[in-house]
Amino acid sequence: MRLIQQAAIHFLCMLFLCVPALLKAEELLPRHITPAAVKSIKRGLDYLAKQQTAGGSFQTTQDGSTYPVSMTSLAGIAFLANGNTTSRGPYADQVRKATEYVLSQAQDSGLIAAGSENGRPMYGHGFSLLFLSSVFGMETDAKVRARIAKVVKDGIQLTSSGQSHLGGWIYTPGGGDEGSVTVTQMQGLRAAHNAGFTVPKGTIQNAVRYLELCQTPEGGIRYSYHSGNDTRLPISAAAITCLYSAGEYESPLAEECMEYVYGQFKNRKNGFQSGHYFYLNLYAAQAFYQAGDEYWNAYFPGQRDSLVKSQVSNGSWNGDGVGPIFGTSVALIVMQLPYKYLPIYQR
Repeated sequence: MRLIQQAAIHFLCMLFLCVPALLKAEELLPRHITPAAVKSIKRGLDYLAKQQTAGGSFQTTQDGSTYPVSMTSLAGIAFLANGNTTSRGPYADQVRKATEYVLSQAQDSGLIAAGSENGRPMYGHGFSLLFLSSVFGMETDAKVRARIAKVVKDGIQLTSSGQSHLGGWIYTPGGGDEGSVTVTQMQGLRAAHNAGFTVPKGTIQNAVRYLELCQTPEGGIRYSYHSGNDTRLPISAAAITCLYSAGEYESPLAEECMEYVYGQFKNRKNGFQSGHYFYLNLYAAQAFYQAGDEYWNAYFPGQRDSLVKSQVSNGSWNGDGVGPIFGTSVALIVMQLPYKYLPIYQR
């Protein structure tokens, strides 16, 4: 009997010792992040790391050579979303080299772009502001911070001066306006604001007004002010994130856009279907995450599993036909939102 009692006591002691350890191990993963997702994220990050050139860019693929600054900035954001900085983390070298490359592409005008970026340099400019502003908040080297600060300040000025009279932006500074470029500028400006840079209040107010002008009867956003009432789901999702970034959490436009986007999501059995699937989910994920658990819990588990399943054997995703750097970067940003490493993506 004594042996049985001792064995029972030993078992209970071991159980109580092990349970906290097991609970602690489970707590290391944010909610909805599964072991399969962790493995998928690691494969994606490893793929990106292998594609980076010695100079820091991602010109090893078609999208990288066509949009080098855009793709380098997006890939850099994917590494930051994993908790890496220029000096810490398993992909610190990749972040550092990406930062150096993007800084090297800043022009005297303030535009951050490599050549023409396929005639659409403002995409790269907006993504660069987002990336560099995020790096700035984590950088500890005073000289590097000073370099980033100058490029970001000049970039803010370029964005502000390149705004159309209606309040939006298009592919080149001052050339007009349309929704997808407008949202990249707004999010880049918000990231700069989060990092402590001064952003003209009027620039943000005019941008919000532009989105209001582009609202359709359905509640979403059209491609541009002059494009008619053809509601664009991806731009509508992107508009929500930008309105939230501007502090317009409870504005009628933000609420109506969310109602439209979430309605489209709920009414489609297989989730979103769009020719711009990755672009759509990049912004829809942010919108749902920031809107709260009701939206996030309905959206993320299915999207997570879909991305894990669709990942190519080499660790990449070929996004929207644009290319594997774009697709992989976007997929990783979406899947890593629960880690909460980047202020621009937090609730």
